[in-house]
Amino acid sequence: MSDVVLVVNAGSSSIKFSTFAVDQRGESLAPRYHGQIEGLGFEPRFFAADADGRHVADQAVAGPRAGGDDHETALSMLLEWIAGHTDRLRVVAVGHRVVHGGDQFAAPVVVDAAIVDQLEKLTPLAPLHQPHNLAPIRAIDRVAPHVVQVACFDTAFHRTQPPVAQLFALPRELSATGIKRYGFHGLSYEYVAGALPGIVGKAASGRVVVAHLGNGCSMCAMRDGKSVATTMGFTALEGLPMGTRSGAIDPGVVLYLLTERGMSVEDVTELLYHRSGLLGVSGISNDMRKLLASDAREAAEAIELFVYRIARELGSLVAALGGLDAVVFTGGIGEHAAPIRARVCASAAWLGLRLDPGANLVDGPRISAADSPVSAWVIPTNEELMIARHTLACLRP
Repeated sequence: MSDVVLVVNAGSSSIKFSTFAVDQRGESLAPRYHGQIEGLGFEPRFFAADADGRHVADQAVAGPRAGGDDHETALSMLLEWIAGHTDRLRVVAVGHRVVHGGDQFAAPVVVDAAIVDQLEKLTPLAPLHQPHNLAPIRAIDRVAPHVVQVACFDTAFHRTQPPVAQLFALPRELSATGIKRYGFHGLSYEYVAGALPGIVGKAASGRVVVAHLGNGCSMCAMRDGKSVATTMGFTALEGLPMGTRSGAIDPGVVLYLLTERGMSVEDVTELLYHRSGLLGVSGISNDMRKLLASDAREAAEAIELFVYRIARELGSLVAALGGLDAVVFTGGIGEHAAPIRARVCASAAWLGLRLDPGANLVDGPRISAADSPVSAWVIPTNEELMIARHTLACLRP
């Protein structure tokens, strides 16, 4: 029987998972299976594939009810499938992606009931993510209380930022209540920071901007592999336009919508999180692939705005760093959308960045010209492996 670490990334209607086998010395990890349980609250279905991408499971999740909170039923089924699979795997720990760790948690932590209670108090800071991140922790505690669980935080990587980078220009009594810039996508940035030295060499210790571009988008300025500044702030709504999120917006627009347009807080929340961004501007899709393939003027305008905002934020982050040595693209769009990378790099020509078009078309890893003063790279992120590493480290005495 092999020991595995299970990684869980839970949302409102799905649970993504990965398993990593632990070697006999408990020091290294190897991917085994990954997949997801979709349709929570409706008709849950379980999908799994092995490390080579071969599909090994596609089945309905049977349970006492189709609606409501299905996390416990789904996770029970997942644990049973892992234990009963032909490889006879035993889950020794579960690592969870938790969006918000607040000021209290600057590193992964083994969770217990008291810590879950602390994390639940952070729900107002991430109302669309935190409850769904915590639901599987509670569910696994009920169905497998002997299994160690570790919470890994998307905010933790950014706690190295200087205090001034975390402040809003608000009265101090409000800042003291936790209203500050936290930053997100930290697990992705932490993975990239760890991979940088082996890929980019000595530039890894210099001034680097990483662009995590996917359905959620942000950018992070790093020096010596540590976060100096980032585009997301108090919530994962700030910064770049995203798939369905607006990104940075004048607070006066929100006040106007509430007072002059008669929209409720719920209406504005739905607008900014789910009906804006690439979807809102294009009126077509939040999927960059569809927008790039479209001849519609609105699709072109959504792409233009997306690239323009990346270019502006890049300038801001370069100012925070005092210069630039390398740019890194990661995330679904960052890793696969060569036309977007090309346009971003063209907008950064003033920084000395020169693209190698051929390398860009094959996704790098280096996509800048050999003589470019600023280098550009494509580095696939792996948040799941980062969580598994943290979880394994928490198991060691």
